[in-house]
Amino acid sequence: MESQKPTHLEPSELGTKEYWDQTYGTDLTTHASTPSHAGHAWFSEVNASHKVLKYLTSPALALDRETTSFLDLGTGNGEMLFLLREEGGFTNKLIGVDYSKLSVELCRKLAQQKGLVLGPSLDGRNSMEFTLWDILHSKPRLEWVEGFDVVLDKGTFDAVSLSGEVDGSQRRVVEGYARRVVGLVKKGGMVVVTSCNWTDEELKTWFCGEESMLEVYGRVEYPVFKFGGQTGQSVCSVCFKKKS
Repeated sequence: MESQKPTHLEPSELGTKEYWDQTYGTDLTTHASTPSHAGHAWFSEVNASHKVLKYLTSPALALDRETTSFLDLGTGNGEMLFLLREEGGFTNKLIGVDYSKLSVELCRKLAQQKGLVLGPSLDGRNSMEFTLWDILHSKPRLEWVEGFDVVLDKGTFDAVSLSGEVDGSQRRVVEGYARRVVGLVKKGGMVVVTSCNWTDEELKTWFCGEESMLEVYGRVEYPVFKFGGQTGQSVCSVCFKKKS
């Protein structure tokens, strides 16, 4: 029997497009006057982006730097893709998508500042793109249907979980999120979800239902805290693998 989904979170302004448009609009204005300002980064207090990068570049995963393709859902300020290119040495296709056009504009400005060339290439090498796309309401590009080797989600599932929007069946839109993500990853490929709203086990329940093509493959380690005899952590990152 399929595990019951965790209780829904109360809707919040963090689940609205207006909130993120305002956030990245402020980041753009600040960046214009202070070029060193790179915008809002989720989970910076636990250095999540670098920990995910360390996991993705670990010998255990053995991802090929020249052939592995990445899709970053809700790319924000593009931090994860910049790290993959500049520190991780990944030279294949890197695509960041966001439903906020101001996020995309910020990413493009930061890429230009870094001297990175944006746009697709014929062979895929050194291809980096930031593009406007809404996973909940837009169809994927035809070339995305073949899937990516790695799909990244750093806080996007959290934001969707905080949206009060419902679909045509009057279900919260978070209910259909995992299914849409699965359609973007290759068989044998991976999905890495980083969250501060859900535990490892809750993410497993959301993404690994009975009919899902995903299974837990690994986890990113974060410092744990102890309080009242209980141990826990404020952020978790779970790696799921799509069944072949």
